[in-house]
Amino acid sequence: MAGNNAFGNLNICIRASSTVILACILASAFQIFLFSPISPDLLQLPQPSSAALLTNKKLQEVAKIGEGLLDKPEDVCFDGEGILYTATRDGWIKRLHRNGSWEDWRLIGGGSLIGVTPTRTGGIIVCDIEKGLLKVGEDGVSVLTSHVNGSKIKFANDVIEAADGSVYFSVASTEFVNWYLDVLEAKPHGQLLKYDPLLNETSILLDNLAFANGVALSQDEDFLVVCETWKFRCLKYWLKGERKGRTETFIDNLPGGPDNINLAPDGSFWIALIKVTSDGFEFVHTSKALKHLLATFPKLFQLVKGSHKKASVVKVAADGKIIDKFDDPNGKVISFVTSALEFEDYLYLGSLNTNFIGKLPLKAA
Repeated sequence: MAGNNAFGNLNICIRASSTVILACILASAFQIFLFSPISPDLLQLPQPSSAALLTNKKLQEVAKIGEGLLDKPEDVCFDGEGILYTATRDGWIKRLHRNGSWEDWRLIGGGSLIGVTPTRTGGIIVCDIEKGLLKVGEDGVSVLTSHVNGSKIKFANDVIEAADGSVYFSVASTEFVNWYLDVLEAKPHGQLLKYDPLLNETSILLDNLAFANGVALSQDEDFLVVCETWKFRCLKYWLKGERKGRTETFIDNLPGGPDNINLAPDGSFWIALIKVTSDGFEFVHTSKALKHLLATFPKLFQLVKGSHKKASVVKVAADGKIIDKFDDPNGKVISFVTSALEFEDYLYLGSLNTNFIGKLPLKAA
């Protein structure tokens, strides 16, 4: 009889423990879905293309300019005098003069400065994630635009000025400031905008873009190219001619998520590619439950993000065909390259994982 009682008590304990464990699991799942900041869709990652060029180590040959002086310099540009400008994550606009000296030029503050471009009238335009588009010159800093259609511009990303003074820029996401939350949700929240300085008006050219990133004008300024990072493609938006206002695919199935894009002197384009997902973690994008889990616990991002693990840039002809590709396949020298700009036979590389700008001689590459 005593043995039966002991066995019965054991069963009761097991059932009670199982109930507690199940309740904890359900409570945790409820917490994850309740507090998850995303409402995700599944994301189809591109399959490796037979047209993609072989991986190489050419980016391991970069010189490190400004090393130790720059905090995650995402983008670079040159003015008409050959002075290099970059915006750093410690809130500075810094510039490199022809004589090789660096200058802490303008302190804007915050950690939200990203895309930069020169202007025809001097100075540069800077994308500020928090403030919108900023004009930065010798006379100080001013806000060009911070709203569109009555709504605050939340994530100005990249910018280019046309010969007529029109300013075209991307809004990466109207929902998220954390870029990987936008990737996990996999819903198109990006925009391509135009700022008209004569009218002081901002308008939407394209909506529902998949993390709108780099923006570049063609050599004749008859079309724009805008990058969609988590769709691994770039779109062409026509500005002139019979196709004005129309959109078509410029290049797709890229071997990485396109970040910034810059026009090359020969009319082709340099596109920085980021590794969106670490090898072996592609399955995350096939499960809404896993996406909710990651979004609720952002520290887990580091397991899934592949951006810090390699670097790649591609050169793409005006017809959308890949001409060349440079890599640092394991991030040994440089990783998370976000921009590539050709100037006087060198390629200058911005990155969100360095304290320098990469400089690669193209004639030797």
